[in-house]
Amino acid sequence: MNVFAVIFYILAINILTATFMAITRRNAIHAVVYLILSFIAIGMVFYLLGAPFLALMEIIIYAGAILVLFLFIIMMIRLKPVDRGWKSALIQWFPAIVLGAITFILAAVMVALDPVAHAPLRAFRVSPADLGRFLFQKYWFPVEIASFLLLIALAGALYLGRLEKGSRKISTKEGP
Repeated sequence: MNVFAVIFYILAINILTATFMAITRRNAIHAVVYLILSFIAIGMVFYLLGAPFLALMEIIIYAGAILVLFLFIIMMIRLKPVDRGWKSALIQWFPAIVLGAITFILAAVMVALDPVAHAPLRAFRVSPADLGRFLFQKYWFPVEIASFLLLIALAGALYLGRLEKGSRKISTKEGP
């Protein structure tokens, strides 16, 4: 095992732990912070795999822009944790337990079979021009759809934030 494999496994553990923490937190702000840590580690994995531009875009766009936007949205609408009974918590966790078991079984099968254990990895680099050409020549429509969905999400968040402020103004005018 070389140094890159050790770094990869450390990053993989970091990604899994941060994502698990993001899923299990009751406080939405803490969940977003853990998800930011997960996306930064994913960017490091991209860099380790030979795609520095993709790593930089992962960190700048996802961790730096989208999740910070989510953080501001959560702060604007003031989500509070909700206490639920143990039955609803069990119902909520059942799919996660089943999917975790399936993932563990598939990982064990992949490790047991290990078809490429002795095959060396080739060095691979992707330039920003190649990535841009690939995205906008072959996948221009999905890129445009994703940007449109993000615009709709932003408009919805602004509407939800202003709706709460508007309801406060009405309630203060009706006061004594």
